[in-house]
Order: sequence, then C-alpha cells, then structure tokens
Amino acid sequence: MNYLYLILSTLLLTSCAIKEENISKQVDIISSSKTVQTITELNSIPQNVKYYSKNIKESLFSQEEFEKKYFRVWNIERSALSLSEAMWAHRVYKVGDTYGENLQLLKQAFFDKILENANYSKYLTLNKKALTLKHLNIRAMPTNQPILRDPTQAGEGFPFDYLQNSSISANKPLLISHYSKDKKWAFIESSFAYGWVRSDSVVEIDEKYTQLWQQAEQIFITKEGTPIYSEDGDFLFKSRIGMMLALIGEDEESYSVLTVSKYKNKKPLYIKSIVDKDIAHKELLIFNTKNINMILNQISKTNYGWGGIYGQRDCSSTLRDFYAPFGLWLPRNSSQQAKMGEVISLNDLSSREKIRTIKEKAEPFRTLIYKKGHIGLYVGTYEDKVIMYQNVWGVKTMKDGVQGRFIIGKPIFSTLEVGSNLNEYDADSSMLKKLKSISTL
Repeated sequence: MNYLYLILSTLLLTSCAIKEENISKQVDIISSSKTVQTITELNSIPQNVKYYSKNIKESLFSQEEFEKKYFRVWNIERSALSLSEAMWAHRVYKVGDTYGENLQLLKQAFFDKILENANYSKYLTLNKKALTLKHLNIRAMPTNQPILRDPTQAGEGFPFDYLQNSSISANKPLLISHYSKDKKWAFIESSFAYGWVRSDSVVEIDEKYTQLWQQAEQIFITKEGTPIYSEDGDFLFKSRIGMMLALIGEDEESYSVLTVSKYKNKKPLYIKSIVDKDIAHKELLIFNTKNINMILNQISKTNYGWGGIYGQRDCSSTLRDFYAPFGLWLPRNSSQQAKMGEVISLNDLSSREKIRTIKEKAEPFRTLIYKKGHIGLYVGTYEDKVIMYQNVWGVKTMKDGVQGRFIIGKPIFSTLEVGSNLNEYDADSSMLKKLKSISTL
C-alpha cells in the first residue's frame, strides 16, 4: 500500500431527511381561508429511524461485486454510449417551452451557442481515465445556466433545473470522452451517470495508476460533511456518504488514504490524507440495526435537491448513497432502481391489495417502493400503516381544478398517503394510488 502512495415528469416526491422525535420547523401552507395547515402525520408518526430498525436480519454483501461496478469505467476502453444518447438533452429541450434563470423564455441563440461549444465531433476520441477532485454537478449540457419548464405551473421552475442530470462525489472514477471547444467542460461517464462536468475539477489518471488504486484496500465514509485535508493542511473536499477511498496505512486513531490534486500542466498530484476512524470504516459495513441507524441519520442531514443540486440529494441519490457503505450498488434513476432485486408488480391492484402485498412481501430497509418519477424505502409499519422513508419535494394539491404543491423539501418517514389531512389534498396523485411496484434487494 505504501508503494501505491508513492507512485500515485411529474415530480411529486423527491427528497429525504430524517427529523428527530421532536419535529421542528414544520412546513406550513396557507389555505384560501387563511388558516395554517400542517401535515399532521409528521407529528404523529415516529421520525426516528431507531423506531423502525429493530430486529433487522444481519447481512453482509459482496465488496468484490460492489467494486466491480464502482470502478467499471476504469476498466473499459471506451464508452458504449452512442452519440445520440450523449446528445439527448439537445433533442428534448428546445425553444418555445423552456425558461432561463430570469424566468423568461429561452432563445435559439442560447441552444446554438451551447451545441457549438459541446464539440460533439470529438465524441469518444479521447477516452481518458480520470478522477473527480471535489463534489461536482453532472450537467446534461455544458453550461451552469438552468433550463426550466413553465415556472407558473406547480412542480416546475425552481428547483427543477432539467440540465441537472446528477451529482458525483470527490475521488470518484470517470472516463472522459472529450472536452468542449473552450476546454471548460469535459464529457464524462461514471459508474452511474454521464454528462458534462467542469474540467478544472477533474484530473486525468494513467491506467497503471488506476489499476493500483483498485488493488488497494478501501475505506467507506460513514460521516457526512467532515473536511478532508492534504498533509500540508490544504482543504481538498468534505466527506460524503457513498464515498470510497484507497487505504495506504493506518494507526490506532486514523486511516491514511490516497487523494489526488492537480499540479503543473494539469498532471495528477498524489496526496496522503489523514481520515479519523470515527468518520470511516475499513471495508464494508455489516447491514444491521446499528449501522443502518448510523448511515440513515447521516444521509438525512441533506435536504431535498433535484438531481443532487446544491450538494443535496433527491429520492434516488438518497437510496444510492444509503446502500453504498453496505456494498449494494444502485443505478442512478428511480426507474432503473425499481428493476433491481426481486420485483413485484403492483399494477392493476386496488389500494387495499397493494397494502396487503407490501405487508406480506416487503422487508424493512431492503424493499424499494416505486411510482413513476419517485422511489422510497419500506421501513415497516406503524399502527398497522405501511411506512416509507422518502426524500420528498412536496405533496400534490388541487383546488378548483388548479394543481399546487405543499412543500416539504426534505426526508421524512410517512404513510403512502402523506398529506391526506390537507384541505386541498389531491388523492388521485397519492403515492398509494400511483404505486407501480416494490423490489427487494
């Protein structure tokens, strides 16, 4: 290991964060009668993971399988993505129904300029292995400017920037297809998503070093938001659940891990960083009550963030990061996650039949609950009601035929009909009504 160191669309619910037993800062809504409404079940249903995680059957998953998927892009010569797939956003978002950050309709010049700079004639000509240097947004086009749908419509406008494809943590493997014409952006593929990232926040790595990196022992981050520094005390990035780092040594209190930066001519500079053992674990965590409580509490420190924007998490990235320290790899999108494991369709079932099926077939903290556009985690029951953990933006409302949203904007434990006490609750859009399937990992 020392050798390694030396040589190296509808959006109903999308957000997840646990509250403590004493609920604070409950989101309120003002109804037409000017009375304040709250989602009463968030006061009556336990919002502490410890209530639901009792008697979890202990499991240990395969680190070899997890690492195979985690490092996948370092072990292929070039991406299998077609040019058409890479350019999907340029076909989908056009003049006429797209808005900018000033909430005005975008003009054709906006799209033309971005497409020209994207340099797609060079697609798959570079094919360089790389690493992220910090937490990054993965964009569907090479720009930080947003594309919004009609902001006057419920569930559109802020924070739903449709160019926000995903986000990715520091020290994650990448494959760079090519750079934009201005060199400001790199088109990348990671283990779970692809798109554009800022080129000044990634560094190319020679293949021989990627192999050595993979051969090292690994540690998994177990605490969110702790600064990680170089040996000289320079800030590199903050710890994040879902992050895995190459181990090069340890003592009683800390791990020495390999990190990377850039130096002259954009070459990689391999750095030793010290990580306290109270924020990381060598190799996989055992899937048990203690560790589930620890990781879910850490995951829940972030609010809802569409596509991981602003360093937050949405419904699917919450589940991805939650399972990572245990060695369960999930794809990026809710629709793909719902196909993992043993899938049971809930299509064409009544609400009563759906609930009965979940109670009979679902396993706490191992079963995903899916509707189109949203996914959550089955955690058990409370007073005979099915309870899920979900990273949720809001609840759909309907008044005089006009859609609205009751904003939650964070992770919660809830029933499948969260918000049903609201005067303007849209029962036809409830999670229960729209459930498509459950899948057990």
